[in-house]
Amino acid sequence: MNWTVDQIPDQSGRIAFVTGANSGLGLETTKVLLEKGAKVIMGCRSIEKAQNVIYQFHEKIDSGLIDWIELDLGDLTKVSKAADQVASKYPRLDLLINNAGVMAPPRTLSKQGFEIQFAVNHLGHMALTLKLLPLLDKQTGARVVTVSSGAQYMGKINWGDLQGEIQYDRWASYSQSKLANVMFALELNNLMKTSKSEVDSLLAHPGLARTNLQSTSVDANGSWQEAFAYKLMNPLFQSARMGALPQLLAATNPTAKGGEQYGPRFNVRGYPKPCRIASLALINSDRKKLWDVSEKLIRDFV
Repeated sequence: MNWTVDQIPDQSGRIAFVTGANSGLGLETTKVLLEKGAKVIMGCRSIEKAQNVIYQFHEKIDSGLIDWIELDLGDLTKVSKAADQVASKYPRLDLLINNAGVMAPPRTLSKQGFEIQFAVNHLGHMALTLKLLPLLDKQTGARVVTVSSGAQYMGKINWGDLQGEIQYDRWASYSQSKLANVMFALELNNLMKTSKSEVDSLLAHPGLARTNLQSTSVDANGSWQEAFAYKLMNPLFQSARMGALPQLLAATNPTAKGGEQYGPRFNVRGYPKPCRIASLALINSDRKKLWDVSEKLIRDFV
């Protein structure tokens, strides 16, 4: 039987924080959680875009169920500030969905000087999660869902050049950041279990989902070859609504467990199901090494 949003239980009383909530998978996830009665805090880099989305929601959704926080994952100072704002307004948090991301831009540096994909996709979400863990730990059944992609299977951690300073390949760096997502989520789940915390850390990836990531990448790089490739692949892409199903399942299905990953059939398109985890993410020593390296990079902001 295919899993759909109709199988999501009532979410009334739950408080969710969704990063990148104003577009793509984050927007679709936000819509569904609101429809199911959850309170959703939208983490958005653009104030204007967040307000435009909220205005649209107000026509259909109880305004008391939606809030927004300015969140720039490329600046760890702002990540810390956003987490503090959430903590000052909310006594607890049931759900954190680490959804936002950037894909294959020209080499760009974050505010703290890190390669932007490693910074936004991995370090920013790690810092945010660690800052919000005390709120999550107050609630039985709390979950952290980290959104990766099929690029995890092609990724490897370039230990000698994490920031692409020696040689930068935008797709290799993207794949590295998505593998890092998986390694972080698995290590977080292990640490939660070791500490007897009831917080579960799960993974999801959308397969080939049509979002603004593709057009943004083409515009940023001016690559006609990439634009042509996306046109050829267009029949394979599914909607953002379908692409959001794996993270919604991981966030809401009562039978989903920490350490599991959900994605579409054959990791490309279709309804969500448990899916395999990239083999490199299963190496315990590498996960611990990445955690320690990353923790040192973000420790002044957590």
